Amino acid sequence: MSILEAIFLGILQGATEFLPISSSGHLVLLPALLGLNEPGLQVIAIAHLGTLLAVLVYFFTDVWGIATAVLRGLRDRDPFAETESRLGWFIVLGSVPVVIFALAFQDFLESIFSSPLAAASFLLVTAGLLLFGEYKRSGLNNLEKMSWLDGLIVGLFQALALFPGISRSGSTIAGGLLRGFNREVAARYSFLLGIPAILGAGLLEVAKLLAEGDVASQALVLSITFITAAITGYACIHFLLSWLKQRSLLPFALYCMVFGSFSLVYFGLFVS
Repeated sequence: MSILEAIFLGILQGATEFLPISSSGHLVLLPALLGLNEPGLQVIAIAHLGTLLAVLVYFFTDVWGIATAVLRGLRDRDPFAETESRLGWFIVLGSVPVVIFALAFQDFLESIFSSPLAAASFLLVTAGLLLFGEYKRSGLNNLEKMSWLDGLIVGLFQALALFPGISRSGSTIAGGLLRGFNREVAARYSFLLGIPAILGAGLLEVAKLLAEGDVASQALVLSITFITAAITGYACIHFLLSWLKQRSLLPFALYCMVFGSFSLVYFGLFVS
């Protein structure tokens, strides 16, 4: 892989991990459309770690506050006394469905993960989720009033992102909107909820990478991928939170609809 490809894939992963347009869908569709090699395990693993760094740095204060509140709650034998400690346990609860779904449907997910037709089709699902979330949005709920049911339902929406083309941020933001959160709060919780999922995916891929070896020979391009994914991810988190303060998810839904439809026609008619 060339340095330019490393930069391109780092930017691609960093942007699409947090914007509600599906990183998995773009990692399948764009290389196929542009005639590039499909990203290897090394690149995907390092790009995931770059986006993990971005979200941890951006939300350092939140993560630290949640972690310390959870520890205080355990120490005082009152784990749900503070909003931050409850939020930490809701994140744990919301991470359970994705683990169960991944284990239960592992073979099926692996069979469709590199399919452009599947990725294009599921991009349309992402568009539908964003539109439905906007339609049902009330903005009457907040993190202080968040319940266990809210945490579980948003976690179930996150599990949908195991399918290539369904955006993790998009599905969880839509789930948050359906549970009554406003756009900015839904997005903020989506990013926090994504930390265990991104960490788990990154560590799993790194473990496979280390088992395969041959990391040193690609140190330069992997470092470039990591840095570009981290910088782009940080910028896109800031952009989306700023955007959602006053604007809707409709442009992202339209993008997914157009790109998904084009890809579906292209790969259905000219490649299959």
